[in-house]
Amino acid sequence: EVVEAPRIGSFNLHPGPLPRYAGLNVVSWAIYRGEQTHGVTVHKMAAGIDTGPIVYQSLFDIESADTALTLYSKCTKEGVALLLQLLETASRDENAIPLLPQDLTRRQYFGKEVPENGRVKWSRQAREIVNLARACDYYPFPSPWGYPRARLGEREIGVVKARLTGESCNESPGTIGRLSGTSIQVACADEWIWVDKTLIEGTYLPAAGILRPGARLYNGI
Repeated sequence: EVVEAPRIGSFNLHPGPLPRYAGLNVVSWAIYRGEQTHGVTVHKMAAGIDTGPIVYQSLFDIESADTALTLYSKCTKEGVALLLQLLETASRDENAIPLLPQDLTRRQYFGKEVPENGRVKWSRQAREIVNLARACDYYPFPSPWGYPRARLGEREIGVVKARLTGESCNESPGTIGRLSGTSIQVACADEWIWVDKTLIEGTYLPAAGILRPGARLYNGI
C-alpha cells in the first residue's frame, strides 16, 4: 500500500545489477566473488524486495584496486544520472517510463550474512583473502561487514587494507615476511600479499607498526 500510494508509483535506486544482485551489501558481494563488472539499477518498487520491473540500468567495470567504498561511489555517480533520466521522462510522459519485468529465474538475493563469518583463513588463495579485505573496505567510514579478523597471539587484528603482490611463496600460511615502508607481506596458500593497514582495539595502524618479519598471524575467531 505504501509503495503504491504515489500516483506513478515508487522507485528505488539499487546499487547492483538486478536481478543477479538483489538484497543487502551487494557491492561487497560482487568484489568478494571476483566479479569483473557491476551495475546500478533504477526499478519500480513492488511488495517484494528488489523485485519490481527495471526502469534503467547502467553497467561498468570493477577495477582491481576498487574497494567497497569506491565501487559504491561509482554506483552513486551512475545512479544519479539514471534518476535524472527518470525525472525527465516522468515529467514529459509518465507512460513512457520503461518497465522491464525482471527475469526472476536469474535472481540472487543476499542477506545480512558475512562471508567466512568475517574471519581470515590464511590457507586460502591470496586473491580470496584480498577480495574479502577489499569487499569490507569502506575506510575511513564504518564497514557493514566489519573488517576481516586475524590473530596475533591473543590479539585480534582487523585487516583493513590488503593487495596482491604476484610473488609466490612457500612459507606457512600466515607467516609475516618482509617490510616495505608501512606495509608487510603475509604468506597465503599460493603467494604473498601486502597488508597495508590494520585495526587494533578500535585504532587504525600501519601494518609495519605492529607486525614483525618471522612472526605469524593466525586465522580469525
